[in-house]
Amino acid sequence: MQATSTTTVDFDLVIAGGGMAGSMLAMALLRQAPALKVAIIEQAETPVSKASFDSRSIALAAASVELLQRWQLWPQLAQQACPIKTIAVSDRGHFGKTWLSADEYRLPALGQVIEVEHIGAALYQALAEHPNLSRLQPRSIAAIDKQQAWQQLTLDDGESVSTRLLVIAEGGASNTRQLAGFSLTEQPYPQSAIIANLALSSAHQYKAFERFTEHGPIALLPLTQNRYSLVWTVPPEQVPLLLALSDSEFLAQIQQAFGYRAGVFTAVGSRAAYPLVLKQSQQVVNHRTALLGNSLHNLHPIAGQGFNLALRDIACLSQLLSEQGLADAGGYALLRAYQQQRQADMQQVIWLTDALVRTFSNRSRLVALARNLGLTAMLLCDPLKTPLARQTMGYGTLYAKS
Repeated sequence: MQATSTTTVDFDLVIAGGGMAGSMLAMALLRQAPALKVAIIEQAETPVSKASFDSRSIALAAASVELLQRWQLWPQLAQQACPIKTIAVSDRGHFGKTWLSADEYRLPALGQVIEVEHIGAALYQALAEHPNLSRLQPRSIAAIDKQQAWQQLTLDDGESVSTRLLVIAEGGASNTRQLAGFSLTEQPYPQSAIIANLALSSAHQYKAFERFTEHGPIALLPLTQNRYSLVWTVPPEQVPLLLALSDSEFLAQIQQAFGYRAGVFTAVGSRAAYPLVLKQSQQVVNHRTALLGNSLHNLHPIAGQGFNLALRDIACLSQLLSEQGLADAGGYALLRAYQQQRQADMQQVIWLTDALVRTFSNRSRLVALARNLGLTAMLLCDPLKTPLARQTMGYGTLYAKS
């Protein structure tokens, strides 16, 4: 169906990318504004992309859990999630350490850890057969023709659809972002992340760890069935060697690198690795186009901020769109409001994660002394760690619940 100046466009909103961020946006929107006509364009053939919904785990901050509760998705996820009740932060080989506890802030948990395949299944069920949602897959956008009142999208099979607003949520390697005219900056880190699940000889007691080493952080997030989700930051040249080890050899290596603060690791699941790079778009919005999630900001996994930031993108945009209703969804006022409301939170989190990486990977003795004095001060004086705790829980000083 072709759009003209006198006819209604095909969709109020088209989402490029049907992974976790794109599907979550569709679900949040259709819960808050069910009259909107929404389409998802996804390259994968199946409704839920295996590339997006795999066995990886994700840490949901307390504020993110509140959003999922608001969107009525959390009841389907709660049984598969594991609460984080304590976070231990330490600097290997140095004296600095501190603790964050849910009890200190009178909360049941600082956050929840869940395997993303459970989120994928819940999203698929929530979106199944919604009358105002169309799925165009396996498809991708081949060209974008900008019109004053809509975007005309040509798909890779030649079909053309029109929309008042295009939202790009394809991840860090988005082709549509480039077609839409967004510029991207990339800042590689001299680090790679190895991810795996670990079994323990003793109960983890819902405790998470962020242990900094000279090569980067080692994060352990508690999972159900007394497991830990491991994110191990290492130099890129070590990745092939560590992936080639037998399970017993790998367990010995991670035990030596982390120590015994979390107990004895007894088994390891499949391992994967990826290079770490900070990517961010120079613009949040363009003509009748908005970015969110990893298409807008792709962060280092330190402190687990990435997907929580994406959920706040989704909350902001879906709230603005629900208030706009069936009026001009991609209009200048709405996009300007989205950019203004997301810019401060995004820049704060990017600065925080990048500063943590650089500060704790710095081998200077003076820098090591300063960061360890800082950790010790937070341990001894609770008010000093409140900003860190609020950011960890998703209640950063610049984050306003929408």
